[in-house]
Amino acid sequence: QVQVVESGGGLVRPGDSLRLSCAVSGRTGSRYFMAWFRQTPEKEREFVAAFNWGVDRYGPSVEGRFTISRGDAINTMHLQMNSLRPEDTAVYYCAADERPYEYYNRNSYDYWGQGTQVTVSS
Repeated sequence: QVQVVESGGGLVRPGDSLRLSCAVSGRTGSRYFMAWFRQTPEKEREFVAAFNWGVDRYGPSVEGRFTISRGDAINTMHLQMNSLRPEDTAVYYCAADERPYEYYNRNSYDYWGQGTQVTVSS
């Protein structure tokens, strides 16, 4: 069974930084494509960042402020979020799949974490 676990959310002030982490455990030897999405009660789940065949990809609202990186262990990754804004407030989800057909499409991913809350408020 594949498990996806996020960590690192919290309450920060505008302009602060925060780092999220994600770890995927599953079948021995499997490698997963991984991505970050976020969601608020008012919006659909939105693409944030992903690795796509060696190239980092970002949603337009976070490009230049957020950075995705691989962890030291296989199937782990981080999301460094800088210059946070109140509109970044959301539940952030880690998604994984062995072969997503579109890296930015939430429907491409079979496995999801429970989400971690990020709140940016003064």
